[in-house]
Amino acid sequence: MSRLLHISASPRGASSESLALAAAFLDAYRETHPGDTVDHHDLWDGTLPEFGPAGAGAKMAVFGGADPSGAQERAWAAARAVFERFDSYDRYLFSVPMWNSGVPYILKQYIDVVSQPGWVFGFDAQDGYTGLLRGKKAAVLYTSAVYGDARGPAFGADHQRGFFEDWLRWAGITDITTVRFAPNLATADADTARREAHSQARDEGKRF
Repeated sequence: MSRLLHISASPRGASSESLALAAAFLDAYRETHPGDTVDHHDLWDGTLPEFGPAGAGAKMAVFGGADPSGAQERAWAAARAVFERFDSYDRYLFSVPMWNSGVPYILKQYIDVVSQPGWVFGFDAQDGYTGLLRGKKAAVLYTSAVYGDARGPAFGADHQRGFFEDWLRWAGITDITTVRFAPNLATADADTARREAHSQARDEGKRF
């Protein structure tokens, strides 16, 4: 049996397009994978630790072959707890709204917390980075209110999908499924696109 973690980056609750897509995906997933574990990590629930001076100092200490101590050790332990929860799953569903052409800052914070040497990546001075997340797969649900493919620069740019999928691949996750609903606000017929996106989310949930 598989373990799936839904990691959500929207704070908008019942008004969130990305969370609505996730509900459609997960309903279909549960129907076709009745024995699997499905959990939810709401990144806005207040449990995500900061990764500031102490965390950065701990990371560089580890890079240098030293053990963090004091405040750095505590920051490292807090980050490690988040990573261990993340790493205990083999499937991930990310619901990712577009904020200012990119991802919400809370998702970037999550990435910065878990992306540590020896956990998510290895590094060699000659060969560079190696992703350490093996045998895992991800589904990503992208939404945006104004930006859409083939729209002009006045409607924004897409630094959402490229950034996020680059991180997944860098971390070692190459089996990636995506669903996009964009735009959902600045369009004459959002309802049709919404129905199509939800249908795709259900289909992908069954196949995932």
